[in-house]
Amino acid sequence: MREYLEALDAAEEERTPPKNVSLTDPASQWTAAPGGPAFFAYSTNYLIDTKAGVIVDVEASPAHRTAEANATRTMLERTEAHMGMKPERLIDDTAYGSATMLEWLVEQKGIEPHVPVWDKSERSDGTFSRTEFAWDEQNNAYDCPGGKELRSNRRAFKVPRTGVTKADMIIYRASEHDCRDCSLKEQCCPNTPVCKIARSIHEHAREVATTPQYLRSRCERKKVEMLFAHLKRILRLDRLRLRGLHGAHDEFLMAAIAQSLRRMAKQLMSSVQEEANGLPA
Repeated sequence: MREYLEALDAAEEERTPPKNVSLTDPASQWTAAPGGPAFFAYSTNYLIDTKAGVIVDVEASPAHRTAEANATRTMLERTEAHMGMKPERLIDDTAYGSATMLEWLVEQKGIEPHVPVWDKSERSDGTFSRTEFAWDEQNNAYDCPGGKELRSNRRAFKVPRTGVTKADMIIYRASEHDCRDCSLKEQCCPNTPVCKIARSIHEHAREVATTPQYLRSRCERKKVEMLFAHLKRILRLDRLRLRGLHGAHDEFLMAAIAQSLRRMAKQLMSSVQEEANGLPA
């Protein structure tokens, strides 16, 4: 009952209210798969050893991108604290490629992120995308395709300013003189007086994530997706019997134990058969 009331209070906090709130299970999230019907649901989050295919930890969360990213942090910290295990690399999909998540992995945990970077800067209207602008680390500026610089500050202030916005971004702008006389203005910023680029303060972590090694890890993600498919099709866990986040966690935990035991039993039987085949007749 306490968990139910806390979930109702959380739904009324000063934030963007959810579209729908379940009166029987308010901690669940209203969600829908592409092309499918909407329903209230929880997400099960797995931390999997891709080499052995065994689930190391599991955490339930509302079916929301931010909550799922926070569940990943919880599992990594819990596994390190309880088992002394910390992965060298983390394989995830685009939902975990935000700047804040990548910064936490790279700077705070020292884990190499094999994650496709979540980038909304690509343009589809024929104008230049951010990738067309070269970053100059030494001068703290961007170089535009026309050879001009975009800077965050163009004069010294008596009181130093960080230039960081509430969204943890730094805005780099070209000078109005450079943009006004530029022959590439229609391809760069046709609707604004000057060109500007927003750079995340965690951009360094985003650059680390875009490595060639991700191509190899992308294939290993199939082992992860296979376990989720097995959860629905073999174990038939397409509907929860318990309510609340704790109830969802209990059911997901029991299902993960069954999956791991099944995988370990198969590996044991395979080892026994290999040893038997190697014995002399």
